Amino acid sequence: MNGVLTALLAVVVAVGAAIVLAEAIHLLVVRLGRRSPLLADLARTARRPFRAALIIYAVQQTLRTGVDNFAGRGGILHLLVLGVIAAVAWLVAAFLLVLEDVALARWRTDVADNLKARRLKTQVVILRRVTVAAIVVVTLGVMLITFPAVRALGASVIASAGLISVIAALAAQSTLGNVFAGLQLAFSDAVRIDDVVVVEEEWGKIEEITLTYVSVAIWDDRRLILPSSYFTTKPFQNWTRTGSAVLGTAEIDVDWATAVEPLRAELRAVCEGTDLWDGRVCVLQVTDAIGGMIRLRALVSAHDAPSLWDLRCLVRERLVAWVWENQQGSLPRLRTTFTAERAAAEPTAEPTAEPGATTEPEAKEDARVFSGGDDGDDRGSRFGGPADQQQPTPAH
Repeated sequence: MNGVLTALLAVVVAVGAAIVLAEAIHLLVVRLGRRSPLLADLARTARRPFRAALIIYAVQQTLRTGVDNFAGRGGILHLLVLGVIAAVAWLVAAFLLVLEDVALARWRTDVADNLKARRLKTQVVILRRVTVAAIVVVTLGVMLITFPAVRALGASVIASAGLISVIAALAAQSTLGNVFAGLQLAFSDAVRIDDVVVVEEEWGKIEEITLTYVSVAIWDDRRLILPSSYFTTKPFQNWTRTGSAVLGTAEIDVDWATAVEPLRAELRAVCEGTDLWDGRVCVLQVTDAIGGMIRLRALVSAHDAPSLWDLRCLVRERLVAWVWENQQGSLPRLRTTFTAERAAAEPTAEPTAEPGATTEPEAKEDARVFSGGDDGDDRGSRFGGPADQQQPTPAH
């Protein structure tokens, strides 16, 4: 009984001394952190793991060296050793996370030219997850080594490692593939956090990249969760691969009688009158002229994808309004030809052909693609197939 009371008293003294020492070191680091952002972040992040490690270590050393033997002493010392291992691993993880935060703080992602910052942020986020996972695995391994029974099983575990590795590889093939794909995304620079992408016909922004999946924030606040291997095995659009500036189109259909130049001037006025336009591209072209209408395509540019969407909508709205206010005769129309009934009932005189003359008009060279002229004949010979199959054999 006296041994237990002595141990408790020693533990209380050790805990008190460890707390005083931890707080003193914390205050010193806080004062030094006024001049160093690294130390300031370290004081905030590592305070609790450092205090826990110092207290557990002080209690463990007190019971090991300063207290006589008592009931359960061996089991308690083993638990304290496990606690010291866990606390030290927590402290190491906190220190590494502080270093990663300092690296991220040097690069801002809320500026216009943030390509390098987003690349670094993506790599640091992936490395942070790998670091935490590695620390957890190593900590568990060190804890298991402290058990004598586990050390005795080491030989049999090593002997069966080959079979276990084969089974694990087959069972976790998909998971391991996504893990390696996540690492590849972090360092291949194919996609980064905050990149604007089009995947599965959805337009959104890369919100999170992990070792196993990528979260895409869709423009309407939905989330598209894709495995990391998707971005290494399937094509996708990255609108911010080398920069955020993009081009977009706005198309309208009008009648053939439309005067294009006034519409081109209106497009220029719309672009110059809004801050959505970045001043690079403002073009109006006729891209189609079939079906009784012509198609006008306005090609404009903007600083980023959201601005481009609003600019396209604005251009489309202003062009439609201008046509309605200034050229209503240019609105799309459907043309129909009406023929009088008596004109349709009158017989049509057939042209008389001279004996021996053909009624088929002679085709000019500019009306043929695969015949007529040296170029057409050459093209026809290349696409006509084998010579014995060009002329069909008459049926008997």
